Amino acid sequence: MKFSYTLFAASILMALGSSQIYASTTQQPSPTVAMESQGLVRVNPFFHPWGTYQEIPDFARIKDSDYLPAFERALEERRLNINAIIENPAPASFFNTILAMENAAPLLSKVSSVFYGQRSANPNPAIQALSKTLAPMMSAASDDIYLNDKLFQRVKAVYDQREQLKLNEAQQRLLKDTYLSFSRGGANLNAQDKAKLREINTELSQLSLSFRENILADTNAFKLVVDNQADLAGLPADIVAAAATTATKKGLDGKWVFTIQKPSYIPFMTYADNRELRKQMYDAYTSQADHNDAHDNKQNLAKIAALRVEKAQLLGYRSHADFVMEERTAQKPENVYALLDKLWPAALAKAKDERAQMQALIDASDKPFKLAAWDWHYYANKVRAEKYDFDEQQTKPYFSLDNTLKGIFYTANRLYGLTFVERNDLPKYHPDVRTFEVKDKDGSVLGIFMGDYYVRDNKRSGAWASPYRKQQMQNGKRIPPIVVNVLNLAAPIDGKPTLLTFDEASTVFHEFGHALHHLLSNVAFTSQAGTDVPRDYVEFPSQVNENWMTEPEVLAHFAHHIETGEVIPQALIEKALAAGKFNQGFNTVEYLAATKLDLDWHSLTDSKLRDAAAFEQASLEKMGLIEEIPPRYRSTYFGHIFSSGYAAGYYSYIWADILGADAFEAFKEKGIFDQETADAFRYKLLSQGGSRDPMQMYRDFRGKDADIKPLLKSRGLL
Repeated sequence: MKFSYTLFAASILMALGSSQIYASTTQQPSPTVAMESQGLVRVNPFFHPWGTYQEIPDFARIKDSDYLPAFERALEERRLNINAIIENPAPASFFNTILAMENAAPLLSKVSSVFYGQRSANPNPAIQALSKTLAPMMSAASDDIYLNDKLFQRVKAVYDQREQLKLNEAQQRLLKDTYLSFSRGGANLNAQDKAKLREINTELSQLSLSFRENILADTNAFKLVVDNQADLAGLPADIVAAAATTATKKGLDGKWVFTIQKPSYIPFMTYADNRELRKQMYDAYTSQADHNDAHDNKQNLAKIAALRVEKAQLLGYRSHADFVMEERTAQKPENVYALLDKLWPAALAKAKDERAQMQALIDASDKPFKLAAWDWHYYANKVRAEKYDFDEQQTKPYFSLDNTLKGIFYTANRLYGLTFVERNDLPKYHPDVRTFEVKDKDGSVLGIFMGDYYVRDNKRSGAWASPYRKQQMQNGKRIPPIVVNVLNLAAPIDGKPTLLTFDEASTVFHEFGHALHHLLSNVAFTSQAGTDVPRDYVEFPSQVNENWMTEPEVLAHFAHHIETGEVIPQALIEKALAAGKFNQGFNTVEYLAATKLDLDWHSLTDSKLRDAAAFEQASLEKMGLIEEIPPRYRSTYFGHIFSSGYAAGYYSYIWADILGADAFEAFKEKGIFDQETADAFRYKLLSQGGSRDPMQMYRDFRGKDADIKPLLKSRGLL
């Protein structure tokens, strides 16, 4: 259950001492903001409209000390609004109970979106410390709602008469989701079990936070310091320059520093000739939060897994995976295992063939040896160069970040008629952030798009999209969303543009697919806006959006050489696409291995504590993973499943990729910019958010269920 910004009761706001809490679209600063600017008063900026264009959060006015009072007041606002629902003497109805709950926490939505956005992308010690305070507070406040029997009885009364109510499809889904939130939140438990559930939820929230912080601390603690230039052999000049800049920032002038952040780690593993240093980097990367020290995550994750079993069984489910998948399109773990088992043999055979090709290359050298895991990226690149006459360094000059952004904007314009205007006059939370006003084909403001692309020590690893405001409706008017893409690309050096690998450019397109899901959303209820869909469906639009990046027509538009302006040659595109199918065995196997590991952890049916290392080893041996390929994430740094929302759900990427590959076939059948197909994809899928059944939306768009063959073909597994 999620809450929108819409006002529920003016009397409650009066009790809180504020006449305007919810977000306004006015561009004029409020009187309070004006007074503050004159030094006349210091107010908590969350308690009034931002007074900025499109109500973008005014990050510069927010102090760390503002968050806790804002959360406390927001939780009290929600408590009073919920209490008003409970005490309403009128019989429970969709409008005075379900819709009232949907609209009960405008301030909480406002402060949460900013705080948690900053916690991931731009945290500091104060924010990290506050996270520890908030974790049990937010868990308890949520339990206060879902374990409230009086409130549940009102929800149940509406749910029980759902067949007689004349509700549209979005209203029906909101009612169903609200009821399920209560039943899955423990509303049907007895008093003793409710108390136990509270304890479990509180402990899980704290363990999850600790897990996340341990990864960040351990990742930042490692650095490979190179002081001998000979050890840089094989590395491209831009990677060497970036390492020198990193060294300077760490007070090591004249040296080179490499980290296990992806923009440093992957190029080093791909190009560094020094095999021993590659091993050091590999060992550091694959042992994150696994050093038996203060940042070790083994006991942490074992407790999380055990508590999740206990919680699932308390609620009547066999395992945490069964609990999770009740709300997913996969429906049950057996369906996911069946899919993985269908993909695994072909992927593993492909990976073994790739291994054989690399071993043959090594055997033909002056000093042959057995291929090891820390050799894979390096020799995969060698085979790619020999077999396909291709190296990613050939394409990088054509994929500057600026050019790639032009590519995603060009694609969105051709498909949906959107235009993007960069605005340097709007608030931002970090100098790296770029902000764009997004307009629809009729010239109306569709939303605000922010891009935060460069790696920082305090930033969470990976790439993601999140809203600072979801699309919503107020008095029948669509309020535009504010969405950010966050990545961890290498920062510019000496004013030179950031150049991307093929994979990095594809990630930019992928994350923008999530942004489009938010930007094109047009639903009545904020809890159904944008990416508020089942977890194994949420990656689908982003997987589809990746496809345009490799289309020759799109590449010709934006992939221009950074120095000469030359359009990327068609021959180079074809070599890149052909070479891209090499190493797909590795890519698929490392992903599937992590997916199987996730499912094994969350298919446990007893809550005894496992030895994390032994459990993982047994899982990998059971699946037959070859020693040269580790899972994409080892358990101790598998943040997706132990500190994010992908527990028992990491399969979502491949599940959604089946839909994505099949959906793109519709575009290829009629033309990649066919307007009728693009309109259908926008209005039958993207704009609907979670307001309709996702698989029915897909069938409405495609006219059939998805076929797995396009995915296998795209990965070279057929």
